Amino acid sequence: MAQSSSPISGVAERYAGSLFELAQQANSVAKVEADLNSFQAMLDDSADLARLIKSPVFSSEDQAKAIAAIADKAGITGLTGNFLRVVAGNRRLFAVPGMIKAFRRIAAEHRGEAAAEVTSAHELTAAQQDELKAALKSVAGKDVAITVTVDPSLLGGLVVKMGSRQIDTSLKTKLNSLKLALKEVG
Repeated sequence: MAQSSSPISGVAERYAGSLFELAQQANSVAKVEADLNSFQAMLDDSADLARLIKSPVFSSEDQAKAIAAIADKAGITGLTGNFLRVVAGNRRLFAVPGMIKAFRRIAAEHRGEAAAEVTSAHELTAAQQDELKAALKSVAGKDVAITVTVDPSLLGGLVVKMGSRQIDTSLKTKLNSLKLALKEVG
């Protein structure tokens, strides 16, 4: 496993690796991955939840109580629910997005897939996702598990991150490049 220079990614990798090992032993990797995806969706939709996990102002006890209540309400129980409670108790909630990303990557590698993060300007249909997976499979030489996020500021196109590669076909980047080129000419 490649080491990253960021201390947060190191924490995230360690926690995700431990969670994956526990999930493997319990034969529940798919369930844990689904629960983590649900939690990530809640994070993406709630500015308050994002503030709770990022802010050092909240005490460990407050974070743990809030995460326990949120997990119970969302039906995130078992291994994933316990994991989130432990992370909150250890004051590591700030690294949860990295942990989720690392868990997805580890699970994809275990299944023999490559993992790709896709950011698009609008929601992709199932057909578009299948077409994208097929295109990425031809590049990677194996099945690709994609995680899609929507960022309207891209205006159009996609940004695909797969391993150390990034393909940016967004309209935002093209317009910024054109803007730079025009500044050089003028």
